[in-house]
Amino acid sequence: MATTSSSTDPGGITGWLLHFNGPTAYAVIGFLAFAEAALLVGFFIPGETAVVIGGVLAGLGSVNLEVMMVVVVGCAIVGDSCGYELGKHAGPWLLERRPLKGNAAVRRTMDMLEHYGGPAVFLGRFVAFARALIPGLAGMSGLRYRTFLFYNALGGLVWGVGFTLLGYVVGLSFEHILSVVGLWSILVVAVVLAAVIVIHLIRKRRERRRLAAEFADEEGDHPNVAVDPVAGEPLATSRGPVEEDAGPG
Repeated sequence: MATTSSSTDPGGITGWLLHFNGPTAYAVIGFLAFAEAALLVGFFIPGETAVVIGGVLAGLGSVNLEVMMVVVVGCAIVGDSCGYELGKHAGPWLLERRPLKGNAAVRRTMDMLEHYGGPAVFLGRFVAFARALIPGLAGMSGLRYRTFLFYNALGGLVWGVGFTLLGYVVGLSFEHILSVVGLWSILVVAVVLAAVIVIHLIRKRRERRRLAAEFADEEGDHPNVAVDPVAGEPLATSRGPVEEDAGPG
């Protein structure tokens, strides 16, 4: 069931996910964690974002934290296993289709898998693009499923619990900050921070322009002069007054 939206909700996928609570929230967050590798949804919506939002919902009291962690971890492990089977049976065909065809990140991910083997499955869980690719590439590479499952389960557990807890802390902190200082104070601080960043960027841009101008002036004062390749000394570009040969006296 979707909660009532308010004017303070963020937009985009984040705002959309924050509208859910209870069983609907578990289903939506779980599906996104599952589909990231199983259906290659991770190319468009990182599962990490959904998991953090799931933790935020727990911090706001919309869902139960422990249940959300179980849902996230279980769906992530099952989704990667489906991605493994997808790569095993349809990997070469998928690599000839966009967005995978000619993608440099695919080559880098494959290199990481070939170099590290099973541990790459664990490491790839924490890299957004690789997280969607590695299960399928592992199935295509012939990595044994038993090895894949071990590192997949380990990575899914650490990733799922860690990012859900991160979102949970954010949710608790947001509620606490709102209760202490209020939303308007947060907006004022945000505006001040934005102004500081803009001023800093303007100063850096002016500094770059000043340095470029000084460099151009130095180039004008010191035109390129040919150098003797043997002696390493500048060659004369002009001749001085020609002395008249002394004629017979």
